[in-house]
Amino acid sequence: MSRAPLKSDFPSSISQLVTIVSPPVSPQTASSAPARPPANILILLHGLGDTPDSFTSLGAALQLPETACISLRGPASLPFGLQGFHWGDDIEMATSGTLDPDAGFTKSRTLLHQVVEEVLVTSLGYPRRAIFFLGFGQGGMAALDFASLLKAKQGEGDNEYGGVISIGGPLPHSSPSHTASTPVLLVGSERGSLVTSESEKRVRNVFSTVRMVRWKGRTQDGMMKTREEARDLMEFLASRLRSWAGTEGPGKGLVEVGGGSTA
Repeated sequence: MSRAPLKSDFPSSISQLVTIVSPPVSPQTASSAPARPPANILILLHGLGDTPDSFTSLGAALQLPETACISLRGPASLPFGLQGFHWGDDIEMATSGTLDPDAGFTKSRTLLHQVVEEVLVTSLGYPRRAIFFLGFGQGGMAALDFASLLKAKQGEGDNEYGGVISIGGPLPHSSPSHTASTPVLLVGSERGSLVTSESEKRVRNVFSTVRMVRWKGRTQDGMMKTREEARDLMEFLASRLRSWAGTEGPGKGLVEVGGGSTA
């Protein structure tokens, strides 16, 4: 990768949907050493009817070393003058009378393809292994759907993203059913979660590496509230994030923070 992404890197048609959070400043980045691009990119996807503001704040609060965050706004506005955005192709009502989050993801696929494949991978040279996703609810569904498109190909490199964390977001029914290599952390409430045992099976049938976490005492899906809940996410990320630490500079290889092999 050549450098950190800038808002100007994205097409004008989607640049208003993109907010970039720079990596936290560390002693290494604050020194006179040659500037290095972020080792990782974390893409944040808000829930149905929300805005990207809270996820932009989350990206800054996570303080992930050597990681730039891109907080995306859903490509469609809620109807009837309601505030907020969504990731679906349409607005559909579930039998419960609430908005159905599984409303088609063609628009979100197009947006994520532009952001990830066209800008980060092709233009800036980031390997897919360096790109992560964290989404809540429908945003998690959009992340799983997009990652499922990257089919595992035996013997070929760069056929997986760094990982997907989906909180309260199952795999959409319209997603492909072939095997994908991207690791997944699936999070749901102990009771009342959209991530049912059946939807968990669907995720495991598509993704080869899945960890399921159910937050005890929760009766509905929501973002993490306690240190223990945050630890589930941080442990997953720590096992997959990469670092320039111990290398001599770009092009010399990256080290997995969790102690994996260099790449």
